[in-house]
Amino acid sequence: MTEEKIQTLRDDIAFMKALAQEGSSVPLLFGGNMVAAGLIFGAASIGHWLIAMDILAVSDWAYLINWVGAGALFGVVCTLLVRRASSRPGYSAAANKATGSAWSGVGFAILAMWLGIMAYAWRNQAWEVMNIFPVVIFGLYGAAWLVAGDMSGKGWIKLVALGSFAGAVLMGFMSGSTQQMLGYAGCLFLLAVVPGLVLMRQEPSDTI
Repeated sequence: MTEEKIQTLRDDIAFMKALAQEGSSVPLLFGGNMVAAGLIFGAASIGHWLIAMDILAVSDWAYLINWVGAGALFGVVCTLLVRRASSRPGYSAAANKATGSAWSGVGFAILAMWLGIMAYAWRNQAWEVMNIFPVVIFGLYGAAWLVAGDMSGKGWIKLVALGSFAGAVLMGFMSGSTQQMLGYAGCLFLLAVVPGLVLMRQEPSDTI
């Protein structure tokens, strides 16, 4: 075990001891990831709407470039945020391990479903099927938020989970309308950016 890992373990032990003495629960450390997801994909949603409304005079390839670019940017930002979180007190706690695994699973599921739906749309030239993707996103978000709420014992996070499930229904209702992407951006702000900012405020400092 390297000296750096030993020091991280010592920090975690000291942090957990301090929490036990205070009677506090372990803060969740993925708030920054949610803020990044909400802002990046919310901006991509608005970009999609601008293209669809012909406000931006670009080719149809711009849709693909818009979303692939957003995904690549989020991948880079998320990697940096995870590395930063791994050195912070409480990272090794069960709540953060479980919620981290849940959100990681959601991320890979979103990528696999996006590729699968894209393949179906291309094979059948039925691009309107992509309108269902926001439904999938918020359904998965709701599942991950529910895990986070259960592991942390924070009731407000469970409310965010319920909001995400409601967002999935709303996206289904708005599917195919010109305003769907604006609604999607708004839901991302409410269900990713806002709770992410709350979690960031609750994170511990980098030092004990």
